[in-house]
Amino acid sequence: MTAVPVTTDRMKFLRLALAADAVVTGGNGLVYLAFAGPVGTLLGPDAGLLRGIGVFLLVYGAAVGFLATRRDISLAATKAVIAVNIIWTLASIAAVVTGAAGFTTIGAIWAIAQALVVAGFAELQITGLRKTRTN
Repeated sequence: MTAVPVTTDRMKFLRLALAADAVVTGGNGLVYLAFAGPVGTLLGPDAGLLRGIGVFLLVYGAAVGFLATRRDISLAATKAVIAVNIIWTLASIAAVVTGAAGFTTIGAIWAIAQALVVAGFAELQITGLRKTRTN
């Protein structure tokens, strides 16, 4: 991965966008992993699926958090984070529309709300990338 050498001031917005993503993602993963049974009852997907998603989110959140702490934030890694966030957004919407995850009504609302938050992180990260180039 190629690091983009820019000053700390120019990376501040991107770093904050990545760090916020990492905290929210990791927290969500921890809840899914630790409380898979009750969350599954509320949202609809079975506990096994939620545990798997929880592990993924914890690992992914840790990786995004690590990226946010680098002196020189990798352009390629940031683009990969943005791509994963966009894929997550689209997959969440598809899971609701197709009924593949077996969401309850509350679960469908949660999945769409979560997709909007993840899309927001992607947009903030895109804006942060632009700021590293233009400020």
